[in-house]
Amino acid sequence: MSALQNLAAVSGSLGSVGYGLAAIGPGIGVGIVFGNGTQALARQPEAAGLIRQNQILGFAFCEALALIGIVMPFVYGK
Repeated sequence: MSALQNLAAVSGSLGSVGYGLAAIGPGIGVGIVFGNGTQALARQPEAAGLIRQNQILGFAFCEALALIGIVMPFVYGK
């Protein structure tokens, strides 16, 4: 095997490791969104509609980062 073949084999596996590390951020973000939303609902149950709406919006933004992370290895891959 040449050096370039070795580098290509390693870079393919590094994409998986990179995505695994990149998924930590959105995972923490989703936990913060729902944790704080639960606390807010416990403090002001009459504002449940607004709090739920903000939770869903925050979840969508955090989850979009994870989905972009899944797509990037395919875009910039071989």
